Amino acid sequence: MPDKHEPASPAARRPDLPVETHVRGVLAGDRAILARTITLIESNNPAHFDKAQEVLRQLLPYTGQSMRVGITGVPGAGKSTLIEALGMLLVERHHRVAVLAVGPTSSVTGGSILGDKTRMDNLSRHPAAYIRPSPAGGTLGGVARKTRETMLLCEAAGFDVILIETVGTGQSEIAVRSMVDFFLLVLITGAGDELQGIKRGIMEIADAVVINKADGDNKIRAQAARAEYHRALRYLAPATEGWRTPAVTCSALTGEGIAELWSLIETFRQQTQASGAFAERRRQQTRDWLHALIEDQLRRHFFDHPQVKDQLPLLEQAVLSGKLPATAAVRELFKLVTPEPAE
Repeated sequence: MPDKHEPASPAARRPDLPVETHVRGVLAGDRAILARTITLIESNNPAHFDKAQEVLRQLLPYTGQSMRVGITGVPGAGKSTLIEALGMLLVERHHRVAVLAVGPTSSVTGGSILGDKTRMDNLSRHPAAYIRPSPAGGTLGGVARKTRETMLLCEAAGFDVILIETVGTGQSEIAVRSMVDFFLLVLITGAGDELQGIKRGIMEIADAVVINKADGDNKIRAQAARAEYHRALRYLAPATEGWRTPAVTCSALTGEGIAELWSLIETFRQQTQASGAFAERRRQQTRDWLHALIEDQLRRHFFDHPQVKDQLPLLEQAVLSGKLPATAAVRELFKLVTPEPAE
């Protein structure tokens, strides 16, 4: 008898589900089917792509009704604790909350939600919450695509608040901004100059800045930091038309300020929906996403072309040795994949 801890053999693996079972299960809120459907979406197996896209196509009419909130922050800012505190507040108010991650690093070694699940113990066990890490490894573009499609699956499954955390740094914040309605920057005090190390570009895309750990002896310092950020934000253009980015404080540990933070997000939604900025952002994000996918497919098609693979090293060497201008090399490569116009 095989040891119960031995991995299952390929023959013992669960059979693939038909498209209709995926669709019905997700719409019914079946967590097991949702998990298997997300795994299908995340698969890098080319044989799974068409099936995954058909599942998405059938589920699209049931998406788009959630509030999508992106969350980023400096290391040690207490993002996981804040996400759990906010998530618990929401499920207690009868919301259904999905927590996702975006980051190009390993979900084991890169500090993703998978590793943080133990710090979201209450939320991870709540029946109205669902926590899903980003796929391990891969390029940021690929992980962002899968996270966006996972978000759509969660919406179709009835989750009305999606919290998306950035796991990496740099471009991961831009990726999250491109798929959420509201972007939250989490900071703390006590790290020297409060503005040091915070890229201006990140502050420019934030819809709110929250100073976490505003409790105990740190409360006064947090209030001072809030005032400093408030002054700094006045000199930046708003991330969202018609909305002035505020700086607030909270304590994810004690819960103080968490309800006010959600109230701020609800106010943002009401104001931007009334002005049309909310719907326009979603339209622009969908348009940008389409163009990004086109660019990705064109890039893949170009570099996977057999003749490009064959000639690229030779042309690279010619450019590096100064025998051929880079522009001419590019033109030669494109001739390989672009048919000559008919005369």
